[in-house]
Amino acid sequence: MEALDILLTASFWVAAIRIASPLIFATMGELICERAGVLNLGIEGIMTVGAFAGWFTVYSSGDLWTGVAVAALAGAAFGLLHATLTVPLGLSQHVVGIGITLLATSLTYFTYRLALPEVTSPPKIEPFQPLPIPGLSEIPILGQALFSQTPLTYLAFLTVAVVAWVLYRTPLGLALRAAGENPSAVEAQGISVSGMRIGAVMVGSALMAVGGAFLTMSAFNSFFFEMINGRGWICIALVVFGSWRPGKALIGAILFAAFDAYQVRLQQITSGVVPYQIFLMMPYVLSILALVLVARRATYPKALMIPYQKGER
Repeated sequence: MEALDILLTASFWVAAIRIASPLIFATMGELICERAGVLNLGIEGIMTVGAFAGWFTVYSSGDLWTGVAVAALAGAAFGLLHATLTVPLGLSQHVVGIGITLLATSLTYFTYRLALPEVTSPPKIEPFQPLPIPGLSEIPILGQALFSQTPLTYLAFLTVAVVAWVLYRTPLGLALRAAGENPSAVEAQGISVSGMRIGAVMVGSALMAVGGAFLTMSAFNSFFFEMINGRGWICIALVVFGSWRPGKALIGAILFAAFDAYQVRLQQITSGVVPYQIFLMMPYVLSILALVLVARRATYPKALMIPYQKGER
């Protein structure tokens, strides 16, 4: 019963929403890229760049929101590099994505060592603090989980609403979805397919970087190596789990985060009786099972990973 009681505590859901927040940013970014027809496997490295860029900006006496903006710009820059190689040049999206991850991660670590050569422990900054919403934050469990978070968590949920609105309620969203489904139809309307895809990858990469910045500026207060720890790859799976729809992807991010928060508390209950590695792999095993069940019915963008050159039919 003690294991089930965890699910009814406000602290558990507060932790789950906090863990989900960087996943939400990065998942929305990947979803935008893939909706336009580009698979962005550079997500892991771009999140690492965002984590460092945001943290280092604040550490260098910038304010927190400036750090978020710098992280987004850094992500957009790597997104531009990725898009330039894969869209007009038509190089393999798999190879370029892995290359971007390796380049971004290595460049981040090199810059860290170059900027802080004598540092033995990660310097700390003053991160975003929880901002309870009066009235709503006093609602038992739900209010504490959703309305007692930091500003970046609220921004993550707002991002989902904005992405959904743009994709399904605006001409821009229609053109972006068409670029991933039937790019020749986009060109027939006088819209540049390359322009749509490059713009989508840049915006998506900016969101990925903000997801990384969340870890150093909201969840923690410093930057350390390997802090992304596979979150980027999870976000790619969450896009498939959500059938390329923002709302479903949001649910997937929260479910994975809940699994992650749950395994930490289970470790405390068992007190070492069960090897901790079993608990660490629980969220990933459950995510794989959920992905297998959902992916069989998922309808992916038909032009995903297919290069397009102007004039092709």
